[in-house]
Amino acid sequence: MQRNVKSLIGYRMEATDGEIGKVEEFYFEDTNWLIRYLIVETGNWLVNRKVLISPQAIKQNDAKEEVFRTNLTTEQIRTSPDIDTNQPVSRQQAMPLYGHYDWEWYGTGFYVGGLEAVMDNDPVIDPSTDKGDDHLRSTDNVKGYQIHTIDGDFGHVSDFILDDTTWQIIYLVVDTHKWFGGTKVLIKTSTITEVQWENATIFVNISTETIKDSPAFDESKFNPS
Repeated sequence: MQRNVKSLIGYRMEATDGEIGKVEEFYFEDTNWLIRYLIVETGNWLVNRKVLISPQAIKQNDAKEEVFRTNLTTEQIRTSPDIDTNQPVSRQQAMPLYGHYDWEWYGTGFYVGGLEAVMDNDPVIDPSTDKGDDHLRSTDNVKGYQIHTIDGDFGHVSDFILDDTTWQIIYLVVDTHKWFGGTKVLIKTSTITEVQWENATIFVNISTETIKDSPAFDESKFNPS
């Protein structure tokens, strides 16, 4: 099912023996727009520590109860490596999580029903030689990025649409209020040709007129709860 990221913020994350915390944001791979981690605020039981949970660990997504149920225990969460989510997180920093949780390394694709599916454009990553990359990006930080079409600026990112089975970000939700009176439209991530992270700008290979003629974004279609 396709869901907007905003509707998933605040979902409870449950272990097999208790509650872990609430989803605060998502980290995605900037080479292919795949969600790699959910950032979970654990609350008082871990002194408000934030933890990274891979989609691999999620066994059920309950939209009615607004909860992700995982195959992890609270003890696994409590003893997990501490990753500073307030700083950019690289693959190398996240590697200890894979040994701790016995997750499969994600360098060759994404996960569908617990199995990894390789994408043609997803490079094989050797974590022992891939030094110091910063390919993980926060959805919260990318909100507000400007959209640049083939003929000019158009709007800014206000949300994301993902597939909650494959964890692929399929669309950017673009707010055009400075251009067309507040309409929000969807732009496929497959149309992105370049992202200038230092300038907070996303370039797409479609025209402003094409986006202008696109159907308006209907948030209710992506939030079943």
